[in-house]
Amino acid sequence: MIKIYHNPRCRKSREGLELLEKSGKKFEVKRYLEDIPSKEELREVLKCLGITAENLVRKNEAIWKENYRNRLLSDEDILDAMIKHPKLIERPIVVKDGRAVIGRPSANIENLIS
Repeated sequence: MIKIYHNPRCRKSREGLELLEKSGKKFEVKRYLEDIPSKEELREVLKCLGITAENLVRKNEAIWKENYRNRLLSDEDILDAMIKHPKLIERPIVVKDGRAVIGRPSANIENLIS
């Protein structure tokens, strides 16, 4: 099953969702701002992406700049920050069969689902 971590207010996330809809494949939408992922779920996403927690953070968000930038943070600290402020999670993320991509650019999603 394909899953998209989606923020409907984000243009890139809407583009990713549209790609999935046009693909005709079955998928699940997780609106992560409302249905906040657990720490374990985020760990699994990071594993599928093959990146560190810091690489999943939207570093231009004011929350990050004001509260976390230039601090020595462990992966656990960063996961806690993303759970407390899910807006910090990069988007969209699409997961399929133990692999995942961040849909920036949206071609990443096309490559994953093809």
